[in-house]
Parts: sequence; structure tokens; C-alpha cells
Amino acid sequence: MWLQSVLLPLLRLYLCGMKVLFYQMFNRSFTLPVLPKRNGRVAVVTGGTRGMGYETARHLARLGMHVVIAGNEREEGAAAVGRIQEEGVEGKVEFVFLDLTSLKSVRQFAQAFKDRGLPLHVLVNNAGTMMVPERQTEDGFEFHFTLNYLGHFLLTNLLLGTLKRSGQQGCCSRIINMSSATHYSGVVRMDDLNRRICYSSHGAYSQSKLALVLFTYYLQEQLTAGGFPVTVNAVDPGMVDTALYDNLWSIAQALKKPVAKILFRTPAEGASISIYAAAASEMEGVGACYLYNSHKTQSSDSSYDSELQAELWKKSCELVGLQI
Repeated sequence: MWLQSVLLPLLRLYLCGMKVLFYQMFNRSFTLPVLPKRNGRVAVVTGGTRGMGYETARHLARLGMHVVIAGNEREEGAAAVGRIQEEGVEGKVEFVFLDLTSLKSVRQFAQAFKDRGLPLHVLVNNAGTMMVPERQTEDGFEFHFTLNYLGHFLLTNLLLGTLKRSGQQGCCSRIINMSSATHYSGVVRMDDLNRRICYSSHGAYSQSKLALVLFTYYLQEQLTAGGFPVTVNAVDPGMVDTALYDNLWSIAQALKKPVAKILFRTPAEGASISIYAAAASEMEGVGACYLYNSHKTQSSDSSYDSELQAELWKKSCELVGLQI
């Protein structure tokens, strides 16, 4: 049990990371093209107070968008807004509290947003965590699963009506889910989504990133079938030097530092793919893609399993209390 549940996920994840580093050794980061102004459009960016989320919020505000940074650190949020405003961006930027590990907080955020009567043209589900020790949220769910996936699942569904009304043919609303190459090593355990039988932080993280890709494809299928002007894409930023790696073991931390300086991407480089998906003209009306380095890439075989997509959707609805 330990070998299958702990050691194998660890080996798979680090093998996946080595493949990504090998790619980044010989391939430069995607360079954003000149993007059109998006004045008047409204975007929500989760985890937008630092790292890639901050860079995404900053760039969208430069394009003239009204950007709502959603995060759980109020002081950090105020500081992020201040730095962006100091640049004299064309758009508006603000911070609103959101704790994605609390279903109550997600519901409060979504309701408060809807009460303002604002449209919503872009939702960037960026916030995430990695390799945290075993812990449960206030709702009793595994931490990676909730913060990376389940909180975003609920948030997206609660704001879906607004996204549908805000989009129009030729100018769709866009949902961007931040996945990772680690999803290739992920296994979604429908009988143990909270990893309580035998915990592995590596397995839990990989599962959450695979869940986001499954969610992306299933939601796009439903939106397309209903004729709604909303697109959903998953993005992969590569290996980026952010605070996500702070939870690595001390030996891994020591090994990571010199490698990161040479091979890891900067937060701005990592954010470029999310920004591209959120604002590029080439992505108009394009959904159900897994984007890496601006290319539409094949995701893992299991991510295309339509039965698994539907099963995860149904179970997720049950967990967060949504009507199917």
C-alpha cells in the first residue's frame, strides 16, 4: 500500500519535473504577442496577490480591464493593488477577500460579486498550493484537492450564469484553469478523493491538477451543447520560480535553488500563457484546450476519459452541495 500510494506518486512527479526541466533547457519561454485593448471587460484572478497570479492581474489591468484580485491575504492584496496602480495602468484593480479552502467563503465571494451587478468576462482560476503536509479544510476535505480544484469548481459554477450573460458570439467570456505538467502523473481516486487511506502530498497535488483538466473538458462540452458564449481552457505554465516550492523537503529545496536560477521560468514568463488565453484574439471562441508554451498540447490520456469526467463532475457537485 505504501509503495503504491506514496513512493510511486513521488517518483512519477519528480520524473515529470525532470522532463519539464529538460524541455526548458532547450526551449525559450513563450513570448506574448501584442494583445488588443480590453477596456471595459471585467476579470477575476484568484491568487492574484503574488507570483503568476499577480503578473496576470497586472497585465490584464494594463489592457484596460477591471481586475478583481481574489485572495486570502488582505495586507498582501492591498499591497498588490497599490503596486499595480502605481504603474498608471488603464484599467481598474481591486482586492476582494476569498478563501478557496472554505466553501462558505467561496459562496460569500460569489454572492457579493453578483450583488454588484458587474459583468464577468474572464475568470482565471490561478490560486494553488503544492506539497503541503496532510491537513483538512474546515469542510473536512483534503487541502490540495480543495484549494487547487474543488474551491475553483464551486466558484466557477456560482459565477457561470454571469459569465454566460456577459459573453456574446464573437466575444466569448473565458475561463482559464491553471493546471500543471504534474497532471500527467496524476491519478483521480474516486473512492478516496481526500487521500485518507494512505496520504501522499505528491499524489494529492497531481490529482488536483488532473481534476482541473477533467473539469475543463467536461464543462466546455456542456457549454458548447447549450450554445453558451463561454470558453474554458487549461493552461500549463511550466516550472516557475514561485513560493509554491517553499513546501519542498529541505534537501529538495537546496537542490532546487541553483537549478531554479538557470532553468525555472520567472512568474512573468509563467503567467504569459494565462494572459494569452484570457486576452489573445487567436483564442476567441477556442475552448477545451490544454495550452503549453502557447501551443495546444495533448494532455494525459486519462484526462480525455469522458466517463471519469462525468463521474468527477457528479461527485464534485455532491461535495459542494450543487444541484446536478
